[in-house]
Amino acid sequence: MFKLPNLPYDHSALEPHIDAKTMEIHHGKHHNGYVSKLNAAIEGTNLANKSIEELCADAGKHGAAVRNNGGGHFNHSLFWEVMSPEGGAMSPELNAAIASAFGSMEELKTQFSAAAGTRFGSGWAWLVVHDGNLVVCSTPNQDNPLMDVADVKGTPILGLDVWEHAYYLNYQNRRPDYVSAFWNVINWTKVSELFAAAV
Repeated sequence: MFKLPNLPYDHSALEPHIDAKTMEIHHGKHHNGYVSKLNAAIEGTNLANKSIEELCADAGKHGAAVRNNGGGHFNHSLFWEVMSPEGGAMSPELNAAIASAFGSMEELKTQFSAAAGTRFGSGWAWLVVHDGNLVVCSTPNQDNPLMDVADVKGTPILGLDVWEHAYYLNYQNRRPDYVSAFWNVINWTKVSELFAAAV
């Protein structure tokens, strides 16, 4: 059965960009809820021994409970890892791939921020390795690019939660401010590791 992963930093570590109360509720209540509901949905079925990546890959075949809660578990597990108070150094390989795909880091920020800002309702913005190249996309609800139902498929290496529960306590309706603040806490060392594994 799946377990809630520990945060790799204190609840307050990402302040002032993401406040401690939001982190506490987001991790301890929302993510924990996805894990509990996912476990309940797969218990006693042939899905109980599958990895979270396998569940996501066939999400369209498993029904809403597995799709939504499995996506919620995968997405949040990645989200906590790609943030840190230190930021971390980007690998030369990822830096080169960003330059090749987007022309500059600023253009990546522009496209990613637009994907996050224009996602209607709840969802996620992603930086994805697709056929060896980097692309930006977004998904609704708790879907992700691993899923068979995704418009853009690939391996996510950076994700931003744009559900209101991720930012509303601190930013209220100012999603663009939250998206802008996210760039201050990205763990580029981890993103670089995920990129290397994906290619």
